[in-house]
Amino acid sequence: MKKNLYHTHQCKDIDITKVGEKITVSGWIENIRDHGGVLFLDLRDNTETLQTVSNDDSLFVGLAKESVVKLTGTVRKRDEETFNKRLKTGEVELLVDSLEVLSPALHNLPFNIMTSKEANEELRLKYRYLDLRNKKVQDNFKLRSDVLHFLRNKMYDLGFMEVQTPILTASSPEGARDFVVPSRNFKGKFYALPQAPQIYKELLMVGGIEKYFQIAPCFRDEDARSDRTLEFYQLDLEMSYVSEEEVLEIGEDIFYDVFTKFSNKKVSPKPFRRLTFEEAMETYGTDKPDLRNPLIIEDATEVLKNTTFGPFKNSVIKVIVVKNIGDKSNSWFNEVVDYAKTIGMPGIGYLTLLADNTFKGPIDKFLSDEERNDLIKEFKMEANSVMFFIANKKLKVARKFAGLIRDELGKKLELIDKNRLELCIVKDFPMFEYDEENKKYEFCHNPFSLPHGGIKDYETKDILDILAYQYDFVCNGNEMASGAIRNHDLESLAKGFSIVGYTKEEVEERFKSIFTAFKYGCPPHGGMAPGIDRILMLIKDEPNLREVQVFPTSASGADNMMGSPSTLTRLQLKELGIKVEVKEDE
Repeated sequence: MKKNLYHTHQCKDIDITKVGEKITVSGWIENIRDHGGVLFLDLRDNTETLQTVSNDDSLFVGLAKESVVKLTGTVRKRDEETFNKRLKTGEVELLVDSLEVLSPALHNLPFNIMTSKEANEELRLKYRYLDLRNKKVQDNFKLRSDVLHFLRNKMYDLGFMEVQTPILTASSPEGARDFVVPSRNFKGKFYALPQAPQIYKELLMVGGIEKYFQIAPCFRDEDARSDRTLEFYQLDLEMSYVSEEEVLEIGEDIFYDVFTKFSNKKVSPKPFRRLTFEEAMETYGTDKPDLRNPLIIEDATEVLKNTTFGPFKNSVIKVIVVKNIGDKSNSWFNEVVDYAKTIGMPGIGYLTLLADNTFKGPIDKFLSDEERNDLIKEFKMEANSVMFFIANKKLKVARKFAGLIRDELGKKLELIDKNRLELCIVKDFPMFEYDEENKKYEFCHNPFSLPHGGIKDYETKDILDILAYQYDFVCNGNEMASGAIRNHDLESLAKGFSIVGYTKEEVEERFKSIFTAFKYGCPPHGGMAPGIDRILMLIKDEPNLREVQVFPTSASGADNMMGSPSTLTRLQLKELGIKVEVKEDE
């Protein structure tokens, strides 16, 4: 092997055993310190930081932090009282003979590299290449590499074949907006970036690839939030001739193994708790419940069916009972009321049960003695417990508000154990939901899912009563994976799309590949797609997905580092046959 021109050692390898050796190291200048005429330079490579010192006072003068330098010198032991136990190199230092500046840096950095995670996020992402030098930031991507290595090996061990599906594909109505790419050779036509490899993986099943996986990039033109970015990665997998339970067991193994290997938190044991969609919505107000929160939602509609209290009349009434908080201050309860207003509620009613079995609270005067007694009995209330009321004319809205109030109470009362990863599986999603604003049916989950009764369900059940073999893996209130047993029956598929407004001809045109392929024989199949970024976000306790993506866009969707999205030149637009019009209000 040829001699390395830039170093003979990495910083991590320089310890007490190297004392007396002459070595060469290269890296970034982390800091320069002047201790009364003796200059110290802290050198950092991607393995560790090493203290260096020079007897030549002028050697380190004028150097800027983050400049890339090569140092040659002799390793010596530090005085014992100056040992730095936080570093692997903390017992030694390098007495520098020569210094070569390999690449100078500007003196004014946009932020302190060592504390970059505390800097403004927009600034960090603009100078992401500097942010990546922070060890805590870089550790996220070392973990990402390790997790991907682990997952790939696991899938190979389980007998899956890795396949890469195309990035340029056709637009598909799968729930979110597509990112589209204009075609130069087919003017007026567009490719789309895949929201997920949905159709391709089904075609692989038709092609006889019975166990497929890939680390798949997905693109969705949606507004960003903490657990959603424009581009993300998932472990996409699909299998032929499987039952729902077999897919769920594979998913349990993946999540349990990756979390127990890479996280120090307590992971819920297998098998994970199973909840139907209806149970999740009724008990937790969401299909992504955080089961670390012990509070549950109960229904008081029947108990208060004869109420004379205006806001409760002809409404769905949900309640949450919390023990031993009746002595909280008025200001504490006012904060809950204020929170309720921020989510769109007019406020929130609550009652405190006193020791003499009477209620105290703003809505007590509107209740009859019978209703008071029924509430205590039905919901097993104890002295000093508080019942919160959430009411709305619409079941869906009442559930949503109750779920948000449950989450807020869990946070305010510090009921959530942050050292747990609590997983569950939500299944049996409705095939359809009704969009009251647009007066039409929509798919609730995945349009390619198999109804429980196949095509017979469309003939014998009300539309909103049709359940599908659809399932989500959920952890700590985050959707971690989504999947389904697919519908390989063309007639049933077309019937499902007709309910949401597509004619059979339109469906066959939009999904020509799958409708043609299935005519040549398609095995029953199903799969799922764990989200890589969300797994990493939970392991590292990061506040959003951007922290575990190496070059993400900002929360607004802009990439200020690369300058995208950007305009195209007139020549580029002409080649594509595109004319751009920007309205004044845009």
